[in-house]
Amino acid sequence: MNETYKASGVNIEAGEELVSRIKPLVKTTFNEKVLSEIGLFGGLYEAKFDGYSEPVLVASTDGVGTKLKVAFAANKHDTVGQCLVNHCVNDILSCGAKPLFFLDYFATGRLEPDVAEQVISGFVKACRENSTALIGGETAEMPSIYADGEYDVSGTIVGVVDKSKILNGSAVKSGDVLIGLPSDGLHTNGYSLARKVLFSKYQVDDYIDELGCSLGEELLKIHRSYLHLVHPMAEKGLLSGISHITGGGIVGNTSRVVRKPLELEIFWDSWQRLPIFELIQKVGNVPEDEMRQVFNLGIGMVLITTEQNAYSIMDNLKNEKPVFIGRIK
Repeated sequence: MNETYKASGVNIEAGEELVSRIKPLVKTTFNEKVLSEIGLFGGLYEAKFDGYSEPVLVASTDGVGTKLKVAFAANKHDTVGQCLVNHCVNDILSCGAKPLFFLDYFATGRLEPDVAEQVISGFVKACRENSTALIGGETAEMPSIYADGEYDVSGTIVGVVDKSKILNGSAVKSGDVLIGLPSDGLHTNGYSLARKVLFSKYQVDDYIDELGCSLGEELLKIHRSYLHLVHPMAEKGLLSGISHITGGGIVGNTSRVVRKPLELEIFWDSWQRLPIFELIQKVGNVPEDEMRQVFNLGIGMVLITTEQNAYSIMDNLKNEKPVFIGRIK
C-alpha cells in the first residue's frame, strides 16, 4: 500500500477549500495600506503614519485559552475569533496604541472547513469593528496533536502610538483614581476553574435562571473591545494609565502599570458583580481571594486618571456605567 499525506491525516484539498472560502471575507478588512493578497508568504503593510511625530509600533500575542472547550461542547465557533482579536486590541490599547493589523493562527487535528470558516469569520468581524486589517495567518492540520473536533487559535496584533503618548505607568501618581469599565462576563480568562466548577453540576445547554440564558451562551459571550471608548481619551492625554483585566484579576493586572512605592486601594464593594461570578463562587465554594485573583469580576478595563479629569471622563462614559473602583496611594 502506498502511503499518502491524506492517509496520514492531512488533507491539502480541505486547506485549499478553506482558503478559497475566507479570501473574500478577509479582504473586507483591508485598507489602502495593505499591499498584499492572502496567499503570499507574508503580509505587507505600508508604514506611513500621518499625524504621528514619533510613531512607535506596539505588538502583542495571545490566545483564548480553555474557553475553546466551551465552544467545542456547544458546537458554536463564531465568537471565539472575536474574543481573540478584541483581547489583543485591548492589550495594546493599554499602552495607548490603536491597532493597525492582525495575524491569526488556527491549528487543528483534522481540518473541518465549516468550523474553521466560522472561527475566521469571527476574526474578520472583530477586525472590521476595530478598524484593523487581517493581513495574514496560518492554518495547521496536525493529526495526533489535537483530538477530533478540537482546535487552538492564537493571534498577533501590531498597533501604533506616538512616543509622547505611550502609557507605561510612568505618569501614574498618588491621588489618581481608578475607573472601572464593565465586562461582558468572563471574557477570556478563568475558564479552567469556571468549567471545573460549573460543568460538575450543569450541561452546556442548561438554562440557568440566574443567568437568564443557557450556560453555554453565558460562557461564550464575546470579550469586549474598549478601543472606541478609550483611545480618544488616551489621545487627549486624559489618562495616566490603562489596565486590561485578564488573568490575574484587577490587582494583578493593574499592578503592572503602578510603580513602587505606589499601591492600589480597591473598593471591592463599589460595583455589582455579574451573576456568573456569584454562581461560580456559590457552586464551587470558591474563596473570595481566589475569585479576585482569577476573574475580572465584572470589570474589563481600568482607567487611571487624575481626580480632576475623573468626573468629566465618568460623564462622557455614563452610558457604559463606569464605576469609581479605587485609587492610587
